[in-house]
Amino acid sequence: MDDMKDKSIHFTAQKLTEEIQNMPAYKKFYSGIQKIASSTCVNKTEFKETLLQAMKQAGMETELRNTVFHWVRSHNNHDSISGYSIKEPLAYLRKAQMQWEKRIHKSLNSMCNEIGVPLARFRLASDRDELEEKWTELSTYDIDLSQYRPVYAPKDFLEVLLCIHSPNYCSMDGEGNCHISQIPLRVKTLAELRCLYVELSRGEPLLGVNPYMASAVGNHPTLEAERTALGEKVLASNHAPVAQEFLKRGCPRSLRGRIWAQVMGSCIHPEHVEYFNGLKQQVLQYDLMVDKLIIKDVQLTASNDDQYFVFEDVLYQVMLCFSRDTEVLSVFNHSAGNPVHAVLKNKPATVENTVAFPPSGVIPFHGFTMYATPFCYLYDNPVALYHTFRAFYLRYWFHLHEVSSHEQGLLCLCLLFERLLQRHEPQLWFHFKHINIQP
Repeated sequence: MDDMKDKSIHFTAQKLTEEIQNMPAYKKFYSGIQKIASSTCVNKTEFKETLLQAMKQAGMETELRNTVFHWVRSHNNHDSISGYSIKEPLAYLRKAQMQWEKRIHKSLNSMCNEIGVPLARFRLASDRDELEEKWTELSTYDIDLSQYRPVYAPKDFLEVLLCIHSPNYCSMDGEGNCHISQIPLRVKTLAELRCLYVELSRGEPLLGVNPYMASAVGNHPTLEAERTALGEKVLASNHAPVAQEFLKRGCPRSLRGRIWAQVMGSCIHPEHVEYFNGLKQQVLQYDLMVDKLIIKDVQLTASNDDQYFVFEDVLYQVMLCFSRDTEVLSVFNHSAGNPVHAVLKNKPATVENTVAFPPSGVIPFHGFTMYATPFCYLYDNPVALYHTFRAFYLRYWFHLHEVSSHEQGLLCLCLLFERLLQRHEPQLWFHFKHINIQP
């Protein structure tokens, strides 16, 4: 057993080393280590000890620890880190996901045929110039979207989930699979949730509940002042696991953007600005069919309202760039879904001529923009907003629009809600069931 454990640790370390070497920040990090190793801070006779000490003083040890933390978080619950990608283990859910993908592909292609537009083409020079000129005020970019419709809406996906049933499971009440709660998947009980969210179950003071309550620590007048002072120390430490622990009891609004960027590994560096500008150039160069879907979705869900939401312009920038981001394709290595593939124009239908569409692999649906809207209140820089939004999507949100047995997937979240309702509010549950209302 110990031998197997040692091999597993060795393989994980090997895989981690390989992936770190492929990260954009690796070259800068490696160059920094070389400079430290050649400095007077490092003694040749005690090379290892003095190098580690010098790295710690320069903050590079913390940077490396954060990199490992983000890598483990991104791989946790995705695959076994053993080299074998675990997608969806249950055959009936794989089948449901494949059917759902075919439905999306059919809807997308039929709309293209009806309107008579290709999936992608070079943008006209006049259109490119107008788009570039209005990049910071895209709400004024005039385009006819009357013929475009959302590929699907959340209600359509819910109907798919409600129709799923296991071929090896028979309902106890003999009424068939009329609720998601009839799907035989394991979800947490209330007792297990209390163990998982122990800070909530202990009744510890949370900032979001009453920020003006008296502080129990130090000389701070209120809980908000206490959390602000502690949050500044957390930011100064630049240690992602510490920031994650800090968030559990609430974060002051003034610190949320920086704290979340630290936890998600999306703090902005010059290479992030360069990457975002590269995506912008892709938007200016290529006219994708999904651009219209994105613009339509923003108009339907988050259009300018001086009394409520005034971030329409930045949403266009973020969502259009997201559709071009090929790094998002990495999510399909452990996702239950698969991206749409299209054959290049005037090319034979071979693997070499097949590309993912859109480049990110994500087909926008009605309401997809709403994933990004909360970040508009945290960041005034589109680059910072984009990278934190993308980090959230890659870690959490891709689960919410695919058929999957993953515990963070929408199916299991609905299942968790229904079972908790059925177990702890049975009268309400039976009332819903009696009048045929889905919880």
